[in-house]
Amino acid sequence: MNVPLCPCQSGKTYGQCCRPYHDGKAAPTAETLMRSRYSAYVLGNGAYLHRSWHSSTRPNKKSLMQLPPTDWQGLEIVRTEQGSGQDVSGVVEFIAHYRDGDQPQVLHETSRFVREAGRWYYVDGTY
Repeated sequence: MNVPLCPCQSGKTYGQCCRPYHDGKAAPTAETLMRSRYSAYVLGNGAYLHRSWHSSTRPNKKSLMQLPPTDWQGLEIVRTEQGSGQDVSGVVEFIAHYRDGDQPQVLHETSRFVREAGRWYYVDGTY
């Protein structure tokens, strides 16, 4: 039986990795949330992106439900700062690879996260 690996490239299956977060489980770290958000982009899960985006910076749900199709190719975590244990904030720098037609592209972002009431949320990112 060929079980597909998670889009976030953790090496685990989707069911062992990002699916529980997409289904409502709280991500334990900022990096885990970042990975689950990447998987949500790959899978077109705009509802999860909306739920995991902090209310102070979150776009409207309709815009996230109408994401343009993107051919995501891979994710690299460059570094993390805080974002676990009892931290209330965290930073994850990542590189996401995708294709625009035949052209390979790179999204290099440093994302900020906050934890409120035991849940991590994406706040914003700089490129």
